[in-house]
Amino acid sequence: MNFFRATRTLLAAALLAAATVASAYEAPTVMQTKPAVPTSALFIGNSFFYYNDSMHGHVRNFMLAADKTQPFRGTSVTISGSGLDWHNVQAYFAPNGIGRYSFVGNNEVRFNKLDKLFDIAIMMDCSQCPIHPDLKPIFIEYVKKHGDTIRENGADPVLFMSWAYDDKPEMTEELADAYVKAGNANNMMVIPAGLAFAKSKARHPDINLYNADKRHPSLAGTYLGAAVVYASLFKKSPVGNTYTAGLDPAMAQHLQTVAWDTVKDFYKLK
Repeated sequence: MNFFRATRTLLAAALLAAATVASAYEAPTVMQTKPAVPTSALFIGNSFFYYNDSMHGHVRNFMLAADKTQPFRGTSVTISGSGLDWHNVQAYFAPNGIGRYSFVGNNEVRFNKLDKLFDIAIMMDCSQCPIHPDLKPIFIEYVKKHGDTIRENGADPVLFMSWAYDDKPEMTEELADAYVKAGNANNMMVIPAGLAFAKSKARHPDINLYNADKRHPSLAGTYLGAAVVYASLFKKSPVGNTYTAGLDPAMAQHLQTVAWDTVKDFYKLK
């Protein structure tokens, strides 16, 4: 078998695997956050969020590039290596606490509304927690517990489906199933970042989405995750967005397209 035939065979197998994953879990029931156009978001998670200058900043840059008049404020609360049970979410909503003020423009201080600091809170558990036999019950417990806390404080809880390790692609289906089931059980929207990672690898395996440890995201991985968040929250295509995070324009366009195709498939958008 020559090189080109082998490459086509591997790509076809990868595309088939991606299609199989996409049909392996139950459909999500929540398609939109409340409010439908959130203007502020709290990102609760771990190093998968904070690598590469933090995913929330990239989401905001997508927003600014698309529409400078559309307000969006993101705040990240992360603990290295953490699971959801490490986080004191009630403390994150304490009056005059996180998000009370922001630095804008030329480091000017802007004081935010105190009656509702965040419209939504996006939660990601540790990379293995939703599928590890000893940690999965804790994942299920704390999705509900933190979701209740977030709602009591006037925000809408959202789950961020994390990605498989680069050398353990079988995690994609397992994580997708765990996050969608938890989202459906708790009436939460799920952001399908993990499925986008699998789709990108199937279409363009030469684009590396991972750090050297095969776990954490490369800049391309963080960019893809942010594009999926943007497309999921606002149901807008990121394709053609001028924000590239310094990536090669062709690579950025590929990642934008993968993000939008994943979101359309996941939420059954036209």
